[in-house]
Amino acid sequence: MPYSIMLDAGHGGRDPGAVYNGRQEKDDTLALTLAVGEILQGRGIDVLYTRTTDIYESPYQKAMEANEAGADFFISIHRNSSPEPDTYSGVESLIFNRSGIKLEMAEDINEQLESVGFVNLGVKERPGLVVLRRTDMPAVLVEAGFINSDTDNQLFDNNFGDIALAIAEGILDTLQLNGDVPDASASPGSYTVQAGAFRNSLYAERLMQELLEQDFPAVISQDGGIYRVTVGTFPSLDEAAVTEKRLKRAGYQTVVVSS
Repeated sequence: MPYSIMLDAGHGGRDPGAVYNGRQEKDDTLALTLAVGEILQGRGIDVLYTRTTDIYESPYQKAMEANEAGADFFISIHRNSSPEPDTYSGVESLIFNRSGIKLEMAEDINEQLESVGFVNLGVKERPGLVVLRRTDMPAVLVEAGFINSDTDNQLFDNNFGDIALAIAEGILDTLQLNGDVPDASASPGSYTVQAGAFRNSLYAERLMQELLEQDFPAVISQDGGIYRVTVGTFPSLDEAAVTEKRLKRAGYQTVVVSS
């Protein structure tokens, strides 16, 4: 079964979050959350949202929604703020405590955002935050730059797609390390590299043709309404990893899976 992730766009409705020169945190978080969700859905992740429009729900309500849905992970997306503008810049992720898969995911997300150009301010414990304390599943709150930093806002606006991809890739990297990558002792000939998963066959066909033009032996398979684009069949995990690295260098987001 695919992982399910509850994505939370911070604030909303009557709660604008941090505000700077007319810019409202709730708008940035909603746009970024929807973009991240679209990428994750394209990779076969079941994505749920606490909100997809400008509405208000309390942090407690959001946590309860995730619990009732039985989501595997909870990711809350925010913008940071400081008392004085242009004093701080960078990204940080907040977790209940520094343990388990949530710490790995927070670190992976930060590293990916650092590659976009943000300063990496690290992972911090915030056990008092309701969305981290009351959720039953691993939860991470991502502060995607300071909303009252002109440097961070320019980076956010000019590299929006890359930022969404970085957050999604950080999540996927963690999932890959914690169960999606098959065990090295698995039977020979059971590895392939997934380059995309779509509900729309046209998108899958487009990606397959794009990969074939670059001499990647891509094929499409269909299972449960999901069209998966995979590359190659390999007798060992190491050989699959070589192709995966080639695909990543070419700009594709990949996962090694059992074929």
